[in-house]
Amino acid sequence: MTGIEGIAAIGGADAAPLAMRLGEAAATVAQPAGGAGFGEVLMNGLRGVDQKLATADKLVQQFTVDDSVPVHQVTMALEQARLSVELAMQVRSRIVEGYREIMNMPL
Repeated sequence: MTGIEGIAAIGGADAAPLAMRLGEAAATVAQPAGGAGFGEVLMNGLRGVDQKLATADKLVQQFTVDDSVPVHQVTMALEQARLSVELAMQVRSRIVEGYREIMNMPL
C-alpha cells in the first residue's frame, strides 16, 4: 500500500466533505473505508517503512560490490527510506502525545 492509498483508505478521498454528509447516519461516517482498522493501517505503514529500508540497504550493498547500480538510484532509495522513517517517527510522536492527553483527562 502506498502512502496515497493509505490516505484514501483512512479518509475516503473520493467522498463528499463531512459538512455535505451531515444527513447520513453517524455510524457510516465512523466506519473505516475497506474495513481496515486503525491498527491495521499503522501496521501496513510500518511494513512499508521496513520494505523501503530493506530496498535501500540492498541497493547500497549492490552499489558497493559492483557499478551496475547507478548512484542516483541509491541516493533516491536512501532518501525515501530516510523520509519514511522520519514520517513514522512523527506519527509515533503524535500518537503518544494523543495518548498522554487522553490519560491526563479528568474523569
